[in-house]
Amino acid sequence: MAAAEPSAAPGGGGCAPAGGGSVPVLFCFSVFARPSSVPHGAGYELLIQKFLSLYGDQIDMHRKFVVQLFAEEWSQYIDLPKGFLVNERCKVRLVPLQIEITTLGNLTPSSTVFFCCDMQERFRPAIKYFGDIISVGQRLLQGARLLGIPVIVTEQYPKGLGSTVQEIDLTGAKLVLPKTKFSMVLPEVEAALAELPGVRSVVLFGVETHVCIQQTALELIGRGLEVHIVADATSSRSMMDRMFALERLARTGIIVTTSEAILLQLVADKEHPKFKEIQNLIKASAPESGLLSKV
Repeated sequence: MAAAEPSAAPGGGGCAPAGGGSVPVLFCFSVFARPSSVPHGAGYELLIQKFLSLYGDQIDMHRKFVVQLFAEEWSQYIDLPKGFLVNERCKVRLVPLQIEITTLGNLTPSSTVFFCCDMQERFRPAIKYFGDIISVGQRLLQGARLLGIPVIVTEQYPKGLGSTVQEIDLTGAKLVLPKTKFSMVLPEVEAALAELPGVRSVVLFGVETHVCIQQTALELIGRGLEVHIVADATSSRSMMDRMFALERLARTGIIVTTSEAILLQLVADKEHPKFKEIQNLIKASAPESGLLSKV
């Protein structure tokens, strides 16, 4: 195991406590470094708690982090050794992982949430292929219920634009929220995500691709989440706006995919207990609408 920095008493010379008491630790995050202390024998969980108490207003809880220890023998930081306990003065830092490291495109039900954006009655006559995206959106929500995936739904100014269309069954949705902001990332949504600490991926669909979908996706990846936009379940009034929005989003690392790919990725195996039910949803797919030829 790599050694921590040598111990010393605050007044110079001396050793860290052999048992009991507290141990001085320098906590580093970003450009900051703050001296503090933890109980002798503190481990990973207590170090995380101390980081949160010192830097909680600056730490994005939706990001993934690694704790590192300064190793004198290497003269640099190393990943915190497994089972590490603070027994002598040391220096640790909290390092946010970059989104490129975590964006792998894998989906599992336990780490996924579905976002259904503004599928409202007043948009029916204006949005291209609206009937088709309603059909696909409904199948996605059925799949979410089968797999126990949380669903968050928004409605853009429902007082003027109406509620979510009747064809879409919102039974079991975690949240159904009105909004005036174009992005779905409302304070209530952020609070709901914070209650789902294992969430890594958002499956996003609805309208309009170049406005609410685009702004939601950009905010979510800014918070370290992986975003999958369902191309056959999102549309706009203009196919030109839709096409350029999807191209722009794909260049930022957002995954543009299809409903069938999403559902089969979530079950992953023919032996999955819900595979047959998911397969039946896919078999009920609407005829090719032309949406995917305009991605």
